[in-house]
Formats: sequence, C-alpha cells, structure tokens
Amino acid sequence: MLDRKLVFRIGVPLALCVFSFGVQNWLIAKDKSPDSGTRVIIADGGDRAPHPLISQAIKSNTSPQKIYYVAWKLIKDQYYQQTYNDQNWSRWEHMFDGKLKTSEDSHKAIETMLASLGDPYTRFLDKDAFAEEKDSIDAHLYGVGMQLGWRQEDKKIVVIAPIEGTPAANAGMTGGDEIIEVDNKSVSGQSLDQVVKQIRGPIDTKVSITFLRKNEKKKVTLQRAEIPVKAIGTSETLPGNIGYIRLESFISKNGYDEMKRALESKRDCDGIVLDLRYNPGGLLTNAVDIAQLFIDKGIIVSTVDAEGYKQSQVAHGKPICTQPLVVLINGYSASASEILSGALRDNGRAKLVGQKSFGKGLVQAINRLEDGSGINITIAKYLTPNDTDINKTGIIPDFKVDLKEEDIKNGKGPWWFDAKMKNFKKGPTDGNDIQLNKAIEVIKDEIARDKMHQTASQPAVTQPVTNKD
Repeated sequence: MLDRKLVFRIGVPLALCVFSFGVQNWLIAKDKSPDSGTRVIIADGGDRAPHPLISQAIKSNTSPQKIYYVAWKLIKDQYYQQTYNDQNWSRWEHMFDGKLKTSEDSHKAIETMLASLGDPYTRFLDKDAFAEEKDSIDAHLYGVGMQLGWRQEDKKIVVIAPIEGTPAANAGMTGGDEIIEVDNKSVSGQSLDQVVKQIRGPIDTKVSITFLRKNEKKKVTLQRAEIPVKAIGTSETLPGNIGYIRLESFISKNGYDEMKRALESKRDCDGIVLDLRYNPGGLLTNAVDIAQLFIDKGIIVSTVDAEGYKQSQVAHGKPICTQPLVVLINGYSASASEILSGALRDNGRAKLVGQKSFGKGLVQAINRLEDGSGINITIAKYLTPNDTDINKTGIIPDFKVDLKEEDIKNGKGPWWFDAKMKNFKKGPTDGNDIQLNKAIEVIKDEIARDKMHQTASQPAVTQPVTNKD
C-alpha cells in the first residue's frame, strides 16, 4: 500500500497499492480561531493522535482575496521562525490586492508567498490534496492489499507481496506477479503512480487485474476493502537466541499493542534487534508509548514552539524489555522513528547501527481554508532527550554501516528489499543484509557485556567454616 515515491514523497523504496498517504503523520489537536477556518496541530512525519477529526470550515465569505488573507495571517501568527526567512512578513499582506479574481489566482498567490519561507514542509494543499491528507489522518486505507514495485530493468509493475487477509492475498496473488492490465486496460508504459491510482478506489467497489505468472496469463476480480494498517512487519528469533522485530511504521493505532506482544514473545531471547530502517513515522503517541516499553525514566522527546516554550514527554512506568538492545536506522528512518531511536540512545538504552537518519524534526499544523483547500505550517521543532536538534542533520548511529549502490544491486541491503525484484522469498536469516549482520555482531557484544555485568554484581558465595577439634 505504499508507493515507492508516495511513502515519503521523497523516494522511500517501498510500495503499497491501497492508498497513497505519504509521510504526513500527525499529532492532532483541534482549535478554531477567527479568520482561520479549522486548525489541526500536527507533527509531520511521526505524530498523530488517535481518532483525529477535521470539522467543517467556518462558513463565511470565501472570496479569493479573503482566502489569501487568511493564509497570510496564519503564517504571521503560527510560523515557528518569526523572522520568516529574514523578511518582513507584512510585505505580503497587500501584495496581491485587487489581483485575485478566482480560487486558482488565490492558490497561486499563496504558493508564491509560502515559497518565500524556503520551508518544504510549509506548503499549500489544494482540495484533493487536503482530502487525501484528511484520509491519512483518519488512517483508513482502501484498496486490494498488495505491495507493488516498478522493476527498472524491464519497466514492469510487479507484486512485491500481498498483505495477509486482504482481497489480493485471498485471491492467491503472490510476489513476482507482473501486472499487465487493470480493468482490461493495458498498463504498459505507465508509471507506478498511475497504476496505483487505477487499482485503489472506494470500499466495496471492484477492480479486475490481469497479470502474468511464469508467462501464464491470469485474471482476478477483487472487491476493494479497508486494509489493516499493521506496525510490526516481522518478528522472529534469529540464530544465537536473538530477537528480531521490524517496526514498519507508527501509523497503526494498535502499534503499541503490537510491539508489546512482539516483545512479550521474545522475553526469553538474550537480546533484541529493533529494525527501524525505511520507517517513515506515524503516531507520536505510539513513539512515546513504545519507548516506555524499553525505558522507565527520562525524557523521551521535547518540543519547542515559536515563543521558545519547551515541553517534554517523560517516561514513566515499568518496561517489559530489559534485554540488551540494538536499533537499526537508515536515511529513510524519519520523525517518529527518530524520536524513538533518539530516546533509546540518549537514555543509554540502545546502540544504533546503520546510516544517518533522515532528519525530520519539525512540527506542522494543518489549517483548513474556507474553500476546502489548506496549508501545512511549521509551528515548532522537536529535540531528542539530550536537547539535540536533528532537523536536516539526522541522528548519527553509533556503528555506521554505509550501503553502496553495488551492495544494493548484489542483495546486501535490507533483507526484504530486492533491487531486481525477482527474489520474493527473502528473510532476516539469509545472512546477506550487511547492516543487520553488523547489528547482530553488536548485540552479541552487548549480551556478553551484560552477562559479565550480571556476574560481577552477584554477591560472592562463601563456604561455611567448621571448627575441628
């Protein structure tokens, strides 16, 4: 259900053909203020509260000039850097007076104004984009339930894997199936995005998919359904009694419960490898709650708003995982992934292995404008427990393991990713994933160190002394 480009809208290499929702992951709070329509507070890329709602915009004059003014004032009041990229924000207030005749005029003017901030996360959303964002906040994914990829060597759309319990899986589709038609229309020459858009659609509607499997042409008719959003992709015990858990996203509202169950199933393991590679983020509540499964005290994350006000989320309670821990990250581990990995590392709870994380440490607000469009506005930044601002810099792992293009081509990258899209039976025990191999090496060292510490902390056993006459 995540398209290769749509997962992060900057190229996260995964594919989901249910609904493209991007990495807009939100911390939600509702608020209404004069002139602003409906305001929803978010933390982009890692922070969404359960059951968010966006109510109807305040009904009033929706003239193009009014829409533009509302957008200008929202930036003036909310933007986290009150220098506005070293410009006098008042210069934009009347710049287009008398020039905005249509909605399209106001939208272009807003886009021009926002571009002056030089902030890619403060952006305009047309009606369709805003509707998509609302659906992503609601966390409802509709489609047939299969991961799709675009195979570069022959420019074919192929199934990476069906999602268990979905229409695609129930119909018997499997990794390697090559999509050739959607609703009896050829997809030859089309992009992955175009094919995804044809396959997804409203719940309970039908779509026919024609595909090739070992050069044999097959066709299925699938009824679209709501696709479950799962947090845990893989939970296994590796050789050496090492628990391995791959946390794919923080979007699932059941993410905390899924992680708790996975950790409980690994209670007897000597150590845990938590894989956050290619995890673009999700619910802030999940990141905070999951952190508390590993740590019992200390700051998890702090946010700082435009006025410099700092607020911290602090751990409390009893962790269920006390074994040595290693966390895998890479350049696509973003937002909530960075919150969790930063919390675990800064609190001395885990070692990080892999590559520098993405570096998304800004908090946004979604504001619904009165014509159904909207704007995302950066309103704050977040810091790791050590007060590190990771925006644009990312989190540096304790053990750096870079991947070259040749490594990816030779299947030495993340075990589930096959650049050639031909091997769909890969697993974490294959031994080819060089970053995972390093994580296993590090966790073994941590386990040995932990056992030495436990032995050293045990009281000495003394033998009773008897007197002999």
